[in-house]
Amino acid sequence: MTTATTDPTYVLTVTSRPDTVGIVHAVSGFLVEHGCTIVESSQFGDTLDDAFFMRVQFSGPVRDLDRLREEFTWVAGRFGMSFELHDAARPTRTLLMVSRFGHCLNDLLFRARLGALNVEIPAVVSNHEDFRTLVEGYGIPFHHVPVTRETKPEAEGRLLELVGELDVDLVVLARYMQVLSDDLCRALDGRAINIHHSFLPSFKGAKPYHQAHARGVKLIGATAHYVTADLDEGPIIEQDVARVDHWASPDRMVAIGRDVETQVLARAVEWHAEHRIIRDGHRTIVLR
Repeated sequence: MTTATTDPTYVLTVTSRPDTVGIVHAVSGFLVEHGCTIVESSQFGDTLDDAFFMRVQFSGPVRDLDRLREEFTWVAGRFGMSFELHDAARPTRTLLMVSRFGHCLNDLLFRARLGALNVEIPAVVSNHEDFRTLVEGYGIPFHHVPVTRETKPEAEGRLLELVGELDVDLVVLARYMQVLSDDLCRALDGRAINIHHSFLPSFKGAKPYHQAHARGVKLIGATAHYVTADLDEGPIIEQDVARVDHWASPDRMVAIGRDVETQVLARAVEWHAEHRIIRDGHRTIVLR
């Protein structure tokens, strides 16, 4: 009697500009030639920008992923494609950063513990000590890296050291309330996700929910985006809103806003870890 085996799963993402006839056929043909089976496929042809984006999840007897990448380079060259090829089973090593609002941190820690996110959290960094007990309760190292105007370069240097030492793939600013320097943003380009509230109209500064309440705001939202040197203006990954009315007190609006933030950030982290996001200039293509 033989035992059934399951082949490992991989994710291939491609971008082609201009869009060209035959890309889907070439990708699927390549996988068939290597004995692979397509498990999931999604693509988007942007007629306005003459571009094509594709994500294929496949399984197969791949013994050497680097060799498969090298062999696909020939296919990519025929169509002028850029591509990435990942082992779907490998968790994304994700460093979380937090200040004094812990709702997003707590949510991500719990989802990771449940296995709802394909991430591995090697550490949490904070400029305050507030959540040490929470983090260490999950068996995760907590690094207190205080930040002042004078010590900011040293603090950011320590962060980059941790990113290198811990082989970090992704940094998540789970309500980390320090503005990153331009140099740090460039060093983490495409590898850092932030979350912030979104109001219509927009309110900045102290107590934004109280400002929104005073103006009678009817929509509370949140935006998850990649971090760039342009503050809160990086490529948007996910957004959501919740409706409120005059019955909602400022404290109730804060609670609703926190719920929206946790859900939006969790989806952004999930999609990044599953290689569903393709960066395209100032925007993202999310293939689900």
